[in-house]
Parts: sequence; C-alpha cells; structure tokens
Amino acid sequence: MKKPKWVVQKEQDKKAQGRETVWLFGLHAVRDALMNPDRQKIRLVVTLNAHNKLSDAIDGAGITPEIVDPRRFSVPLDPGSVHQGAAMEVKPLEWGRLEDVCIGPKSPRVILLDRVTDPHNVGAILRSAEVLGASAVVGTRHHSAPETGALAKTASGALERQPYIRVRNLADAIRDLQNMGYLVLGLDGEATQTIEMAVEGKRDRAVALVLGAEGPGLRDKTKETVDALVRIDAAGQFGSLNVSNAAAIALYASKAPVDRA
Repeated sequence: MKKPKWVVQKEQDKKAQGRETVWLFGLHAVRDALMNPDRQKIRLVVTLNAHNKLSDAIDGAGITPEIVDPRRFSVPLDPGSVHQGAAMEVKPLEWGRLEDVCIGPKSPRVILLDRVTDPHNVGAILRSAEVLGASAVVGTRHHSAPETGALAKTASGALERQPYIRVRNLADAIRDLQNMGYLVLGLDGEATQTIEMAVEGKRDRAVALVLGAEGPGLRDKTKETVDALVRIDAAGQFGSLNVSNAAAIALYASKAPVDRA
C-alpha cells in the first residue's frame, strides 16, 4: 500500500533533521555549548588564543579541538562572521514537545513567534526570555529562524538554556496552549486594549504572547485564534518597536505576581 504524501514528507523531514548540523561561533556561544551536557558536539576548531580562553570548558566537554592558524580558519561560516577564533559543529538541541516545556512553573509565560525570520531578533528574544523567566520561545518549522550560529551568538549563551522549539502549525500550537489553560494574547499596534488591561485580575494564569514579524505583523489566522489582541502602552504616535524589544516589554508588562510567601 502506497504511503500518503504527508507520511512520506514527515519521514523525509525526520531524516533531514537527523543529518542536520549547525556551526556555532564566537567565544560566548562556543563556551556555553561546550558546557551544555545536552549538546551533541561534533567538531571544535579554535585558534591557540581562543583555546587558552576556553581551555576549562574544552577539558570539561571532553572534546579534542583542532588548533589552527588564525589565517587558515577554514570553517563554513558566512563571510563577516565574528568568530573570535572559535567555531564548533554541533547537532541542534532537542527540547521535546510543546507540552514538555510549557507545563511547569506556577503562572508560566511563553513567547510565540509568527514568521519572525531574522536570527538576530530571535537570538535577542531568547536572551530576554531567559532573563525574564519565560518557559519557552516557540516558532514554526517553516518561515521562522532556525538554530544558527548567528542566532546563538546574538543569544549570548541563552540558546543553550532557554527552550526554543519549532512547531508545524502556529494556530494549532495556540489552541494546544489554550487547552492547557493559557491566556493567549496577540500583539497588534491597532488593538484597543493594552497588555496590562488584558491581564488585569488574571496575572496568576499562564500567559502566552504572540508576536509577528516587523511590518506584516500577525497573520489573519493568528489574530482569529488568539484570545485577545493587545498593544504595548506607548507614550505617543512615534512608530513601532523592534520585535525583540517588544517581546521583552510584553514579558515584563504581563509578569506574574510575585509570591512573597
């Protein structure tokens, strides 16, 4: 019996993911990946100077580095990448399913990204999510930034600690979170209520914040699926925020009540 097309595609995607590797670069990104026991490390290329700076992390990771001349640092990085003499080939991290990372602490907060493709923006969002205590950052498998060296470098180590998962369908993920008890809020500059208004009396609930790409914003399907559209309270009509800045402000504005017991 012939397999349905969707089954064949799913099997092909799984095989492709199994072969996929990522080159991380920069001292911070490489150090944190070396120190992450869940990170599968394949190849480490460093200059002597970078090796000296990373020696403790390298010894702890149990990987044998290739020490190269700075003028012959031939690894497959984009031109202009500031590698600081350190690059490591790794397997992408496996964080598990949505429910694995979004059910946990009291009053969790989650960020969902609707077609945010810039790795620098996603890296900055991961950094803010870690600092502000988000349970996860969720993107889509297509039309969102994959795990890359540029993303990891911008995240400044947060990629190794902050769950970043990519789902097949964002609307389905929103409904899954709603079924888990999440209040799902979509950020839209034209919304009539602010984030603070939407969470008034509900800060003890799990909250998910959905942000769209700069310019297009949220897709119509996303707007139809969220529980409410909200905006960031602004001082005046002076333009829009970068999506990574908006994510940080939204997390702070929706923060759960502090348990002083």
